[in-house]
Amino acid sequence: MVAHVSDFGIARLVLSIGGSSRKDTSSIGIKGTVGYAPPEYGMGSEVSTCGDMYSFGILVLEILTGRRPTDEVFEDGQNLHNFVAISFPDNLIKILDPHLVSRDVEVAIHDGNRQNLIPTIEECLVSLFRIGIICSIESPKERMNIADVTRELSKIKKAFLTGEIN
Repeated sequence: MVAHVSDFGIARLVLSIGGSSRKDTSSIGIKGTVGYAPPEYGMGSEVSTCGDMYSFGILVLEILTGRRPTDEVFEDGQNLHNFVAISFPDNLIKILDPHLVSRDVEVAIHDGNRQNLIPTIEECLVSLFRIGIICSIESPKERMNIADVTRELSKIKKAFLTGEIN
């Protein structure tokens, strides 16, 4: 997979003038890449950290599914967020990018035999999908904040490395 997101995380460009005065500005009117920019930007909202969380959530879902938010399958109101949310949590394995799992696991998934999937790995994947879904919710106020995301990602990493589910 090749990354194509170039402006993720530019909610504010903070310029320090005279040490104490600050000015927030967007980056020359650019408010995000199509598919990664949150819905509120299309309605004229200012850039925000909530917008960054939306972009992050879409990026997480893209990594996990292998589908871009601009994929041709997303028509008529369908989008990457809804595509994943419909499958959450019981059918996520069917939309998981096969490049993220070994060939043996991919065959087991295709055959409907989930018993071969290690429970810890499945729980970690569900948690990652959950973060992507919550971060890409349409309402900015309902999205996770970066502190909560960081905490959750640390828990997922620990569970994956130790094999212990919390």
